[in-house]
Amino acid sequence: MDTFTESTADIARNLARIRDEISSAEKAAGRAEGSVRLCAVSKFHGADKVLAALSCGQMLFGENRVQEARDKFESVRMTLTREDPSANLPELHIIGHLQTNKVKKAVEISRCIQSVDSVELLREIEKRCGQLEKSIDVFLELRTGEDSKSGYAESASLIESARSIAEGLCPHVTLRGLMTMAPLTDDTDLIRNSFRTLRRLKDEINSLFPDLPLTELSMGMSADFKIAVEEGSTMVRVGSAIFGGRGTAASPGEVSVNA
Repeated sequence: MDTFTESTADIARNLARIRDEISSAEKAAGRAEGSVRLCAVSKFHGADKVLAALSCGQMLFGENRVQEARDKFESVRMTLTREDPSANLPELHIIGHLQTNKVKKAVEISRCIQSVDSVELLREIEKRCGQLEKSIDVFLELRTGEDSKSGYAESASLIESARSIAEGLCPHVTLRGLMTMAPLTDDTDLIRNSFRTLRRLKDEINSLFPDLPLTELSMGMSADFKIAVEEGSTMVRVGSAIFGGRGTAASPGEVSVNA
């Protein structure tokens, strides 16, 4: 991977800093070291940046746009397996708003869809997984910030989707966690309340459906992940603090969130 040496140096420093900050936040909150996973959000950055992060030991990545993710991670796969057919491949999560007409591709390329925000989307994921004879992990997304344009608008609807999974109506779907994006604000009380809302909802669902393997809270991004760790996050989604500013421009009409 000599081609990516310069990029690797920058990304290595950024990853080391973010990992240290996560570790410090875990310690300050009295949590076990390693209790929070880092999801590197590689949207708008090329396959070279993903390969650079992989060379630094980062294996979990988040992408917003399905077509971009498919092309990028196919390039990554080809590069890795050309050098080593048995190479470990990265774990890809879809974290952006997902339209139902993109579900088939999303299911094909990802390990997890974090941005399930309606019962219709959940049903489409189940349908496509059934056709592909594939199981997939999902997170249900709750809208806790007025700036967010995706997510269940109310907890009751999200709980009903969790119920449908718990009752076996989606046999190809495993509910692993909940996800949210805090308000885009400098008011730490609002941010903290957003994360606490999601944590309380997780506790409620665990009480209602104890057999669900619901253990994850995906909350916290580049600007607020330290607060998220304090409030119980098990996965933070960090993009710009690792990869820098936007790389490849977005296609017209596509909006990026969740990093």
